[in-house]
Amino acid sequence: MTLQNKNAVIYGAGGSLGGAVAKALAGAGARVFLTGPNPRSIKKISDEIIASGGLAEIAIVDAFDEKAIDRHLQQVVSSAGTIDISFNAVGVDVVQNVPLTEISAEDFVKPITLTMQTRFMTAIAAGKMMMKQKSGVILSLTATPGGIGYPHTGGFGPACSGVESFSRTLASELGAYGIRVVNIRSGGSPDSRVFKTAIDTMPDVMDPILKKMEADTMLKKLPLMADIANTAVFLASDLAGQITGVTIDVTGGTTAALNYRVDRLD
Repeated sequence: MTLQNKNAVIYGAGGSLGGAVAKALAGAGARVFLTGPNPRSIKKISDEIIASGGLAEIAIVDAFDEKAIDRHLQQVVSSAGTIDISFNAVGVDVVQNVPLTEISAEDFVKPITLTMQTRFMTAIAAGKMMMKQKSGVILSLTATPGGIGYPHTGGFGPACSGVESFSRTLASELGAYGIRVVNIRSGGSPDSRVFKTAIDTMPDVMDPILKKMEADTMLKKLPLMADIANTAVFLASDLAGQITGVTIDVTGGTTAALNYRVDRLD
């Protein structure tokens, strides 16, 4: 129980990755405060955590509303005493699969603006609380385009790069208060909801796409949601006490080499 007596606030907890991380944190002993715009989805995650013996509470919080974020954190502190972990997994709509030369300025800029807005608001709100207690961990999530040029991803790639840069900068400012800030870079989990939906509805299209993504990894397999969730647990724990200001790459090595040139060993 590496996170025993820790309190974690998760934004976007009703999503597949947000939910997976929430369950992993609770499984490691943390009391989790699940937030999101959809009460049904976060209650489902909460029920699963409680049924497994964990501690979970839910709240409808708009992660793009600064005042709503602050009010909720005040409530968490009032009931739990501290905020030890903050994790933002809020997703935004992105126009992708078209060249940048064919995308509108609005469609390019919007995901960058929205992604940075919610990450900034939740991280800064948590940071202010954590500065008073002189401890805490702020986690965020990006994807492969944050670490390598990735065509036809629209504004998603720059949004990932922006979050990673923000995470480093915030870590440099909050480190003196004993606060760690770390980003997790995911390679895209085929068992996540967005992938599973695409696979179910477009199997002929998704099969070659997944094979190409796997070929781009060093390990010749994509990380599952559990891999991301387990990384979050480790980073949130004292075992990672000297890790801050970096992005931990959980892409199977996608961003570090031209891995498609090496065949899978059967």
